[in-house]
Amino acid sequence: MEKNKKSKSGRGALLVANLPALQSLIKRDPAGYREEFLQQWNHYESQRRIFELKPDHGLDTFAELVGFLAQVAPCYPAETAALPGQLSTLLLEHHATLSPDTRKTLVQSLVLLRNRDVIPSVELLKVLFPLLPITTSSTLRSYIRSTILSDIRNANQRSKNHKLNRVVQGLLFGMVERGMDAEMQGSKTKNKAAASAAGKAGAEAMWAVMLTKELWRKGVWNDAKTVSIVALACFHPTAKVQNAAIHFFLGSEDAVEDSDEEIEVPDVKKLQHQRTINKTRRSQEKKLAKQKKDASKKRKAKAAGTTPNFPALQLLHDPQGFAEKLYANLVKYDKQHSLDHKVLIMQLLSRVMGSHKLCVLSFYSYIVKYLTHHQLRVTLILVSLAQSVHDLTPPDILTPVIRKLASEFVHPGVGSEVVAAGINSIREICRRQPWCMEPELLEDLVEYRKSADKGVTTAARGLLQLYREVNPGMLKRRERGKVASMSTAAGKQPLQYGYSAEAPQGIEGIELLESHLEEKRAAAGSDTEDADEDDEGAWDGWEVESSDEDSDDEGGWIEVESDGEDLVFSDSDDEGAKNKDKKGKGKAKAKAEEVDDDADKEKDGEDADAPTAAESAVEKPGFSALATTKILTPADFALLNELRIKAATAEVEAGGGSSAKRKLAELNARKRTSAAGAEDDDAFLSESEILGPRKKTKADYAERMASVEKGREGREKFGSRKGKEKKEEYSSSTNRQKARNKPLMMAIHSTKIRSKKSASLRDKQKALQAHKVRQKKQGH
Repeated sequence: MEKNKKSKSGRGALLVANLPALQSLIKRDPAGYREEFLQQWNHYESQRRIFELKPDHGLDTFAELVGFLAQVAPCYPAETAALPGQLSTLLLEHHATLSPDTRKTLVQSLVLLRNRDVIPSVELLKVLFPLLPITTSSTLRSYIRSTILSDIRNANQRSKNHKLNRVVQGLLFGMVERGMDAEMQGSKTKNKAAASAAGKAGAEAMWAVMLTKELWRKGVWNDAKTVSIVALACFHPTAKVQNAAIHFFLGSEDAVEDSDEEIEVPDVKKLQHQRTINKTRRSQEKKLAKQKKDASKKRKAKAAGTTPNFPALQLLHDPQGFAEKLYANLVKYDKQHSLDHKVLIMQLLSRVMGSHKLCVLSFYSYIVKYLTHHQLRVTLILVSLAQSVHDLTPPDILTPVIRKLASEFVHPGVGSEVVAAGINSIREICRRQPWCMEPELLEDLVEYRKSADKGVTTAARGLLQLYREVNPGMLKRRERGKVASMSTAAGKQPLQYGYSAEAPQGIEGIELLESHLEEKRAAAGSDTEDADEDDEGAWDGWEVESSDEDSDDEGGWIEVESDGEDLVFSDSDDEGAKNKDKKGKGKAKAKAEEVDDDADKEKDGEDADAPTAAESAVEKPGFSALATTKILTPADFALLNELRIKAATAEVEAGGGSSAKRKLAELNARKRTSAAGAEDDDAFLSESEILGPRKKTKADYAERMASVEKGREGREKFGSRKGKEKKEEYSSSTNRQKARNKPLMMAIHSTKIRSKKSASLRDKQKALQAHKVRQKKQGH
C-alpha cells in the first residue's frame, strides 16, 4: 500500500509540470486521473481569484491551465460547469488588463468549448460580439470575425436556424442602436475630441454593418430583418457607418470577394491519371466517384454564383418613411457632410424613389443648386436625378429642372462633352416621365442632331427617337418619321399623366409554351398524371419564400360544414315569429321556382350546345387554356423565356425588320438582368449612360511607356540568357563572339569570305597595309 501511495504521489508530481501528457491520459481514462484533474482545477481557481483581487498580478501559467481545462472539459462536465462563465467574465470585465496572449488563449478556449458542444452557439456569440470593437490586436480581431461568420454559416447550412438568427440579429440591432443618440459627426467635423468620441461609439455599429453585409453577400441571410439592420445604420451619427450602410444598398462593394470565397474545382483528369498509375482498389474507385461528384457540384455552384434571392431595396420595411428620413438628414446636415457623402445619400435616395415609385418632391428643388456644368461629381448628381424620376412623378415639378439642365449644359458656350451629358440627362428623365418636356425646348434640343460632334449627335438622335415612340405629337411633322406619322394619322394618342394603360390579358408567349408541352407529351406518350409529377419536380432547385416565425398552423382557410339551415340572430320573440312565417313562405316560393326551372330546362335544351361564359373566355384569341388549368412553375417561366427568344431569333432570320431586332435585343437584355438577380435594371443608371460615347484621347509619352513596361511584365523567360550569369550588368553576347561560334559551312558562304576570294591584288595590298597600321597603333 505504501508503495502504491508513493507511486501515485510521484506520478502526480511528474504530471503537474507536463500538462500535455496529463491531457492525453485523462482523455483515455477520465476516472483514473480524476485526482490529478482536481489538483489542476484548484490551481486554476487560486490563480483566478488572485487575479480578481490584484489585476496587476502577473499570470505565468494561467493561459496554459485554461487551454488544458478547455481540452478536458467534456470528460468532467459537472466540475467544469462554471468554466465558460468565468472565462467570459474575465474577457469582458478585465479585457484591458489581460496580456494579448492570455486574451487570445481565452477566446480560443471558448471556441473550443463551443466546438465540443459544451456551450451553445448563442453564449459564444454574446461574448465575441462585444470583443470586436474593443480588441486592439488585428490578428485576434480577424480570428473573432472569421469565427462569428463560420459559426452562423454552419448553423444555417442545411436549413435556416431561425432561433439563432433572431438572437444574433437582436445583438446586431443593439450594437447599432447604442450610438444613435450621439451628436452627428459629419465628414467636415473639426472638433477632434468629439470626433474621437463619436469614432469609439461608431466602432461597434461599424462592426455590426460589416458582419451583416458579409452574411448577406455569402447568402446566409437574405430576409427583411437583415435589411432593417443596415437601414437603421444609414442614420447613424458617424459618417463612416453611414457610408458603409449606403454602399450596401448601392451594391458598389458586391464585386469585391475574399480569397476564401473562391471555389476551387478539383482536376478530374489528374485524379483519373493518378488512378491509372497507382494500384487499383475498390476504395479508390469509390473515392474517385465521390471526387467527381463533388467537382460537378462545385462547378455548378461556381457558375450559379451567390446572387441574393431579393434585392435589398425591395425588402425595406417602410420605403416612403425611409426616403423622407434620408432627405431630412441630407438637408439638415448639408453643411457638415462633404460633397462625396452627400452624393452617396442622393444616389441611395434616388434609387429608393425609382424602385418603389415614391414622391419626395422637395428633393428636386434641393438638387437644382448642384446642376451646373462646373460642379464636382456632376455626372453622379445627374444620375441620381434621372434615377429618382418615374411615371408617377408630377410633370410640373420636373419642368423647371429640365429648363435648368438645358440652360446650364446645352448652349454653345460649353464643350461638346457637357452638351452631350446634358441632353442624355434630359433624355433619361423624359424616358421615365415624357410629359415634363415643353414643345419649344424639345424643338431646340432636337436641332443638335446636326452637330459635328459624335456624342452630341448621338444624344440628340436618342431624344428624337424617344419622342417618336412616346409622344410624336410634340415633334414637327417632318421630324416624326414614317411609323410615328402613321400612328398619329390612325388616331393613336399617348396616355396622359395619371391615366394607366389597359390591364394585360393572359401571359405573353404562353401559346409557345403550350405548343411545346403538347409536342413533348405527344413524343413521350405520357398522360396527365405524369405531367402532374413533372410539375411537382419543376419546383426543385427554386427557393420558395418562407416566414421567419415558427407556427404550427398552415395559415389557410378552414372549412366548416353547415347543417343546411340558415342561422338567424334576433333580439325579440316577434322577429322570431316573423322569420318562421318567412320560412314557410320561402318553402312555397321554392316549390314554385322548381316548376319554373323545369320549364326553363326545356327551353334551355334547345340551346344546350351554346358555349358557356368560361368556355367563350378561353376561346378568345390571346387567352390560353394552359394558364387556367396549370400553375406555372419557375422552370416553366424560364422555358417560356427561352422559347420567346428562339421565336424572336427565327423572326429576325426570316427578315422581320428593325422591330423584330429590337424585340430580340429586349428579350436578351431581360434574360441577362434576371440572371444577374436584378428585377428592374432600367431604374438604375451609370455614369457612362449620361456621358455617352466619347472619343478615346491620344496617349502621351508617359502613358505609352507605362503601357510598354506593363507589357514586359512576366516575360523574362522569353529573353536571351547569354552572357548574363558572369557579368555584373545584364547584356547579350557581341557579334565577334557570335562569329566565332558560327558553323564553318555557313562562314564559307558568307559575304565576307566570298569578297576575299574575288578581291583584286590592289584590294589585298590595301587590306594588308591597313592591318599593319592597326598593329602598330596597338603596340605590336
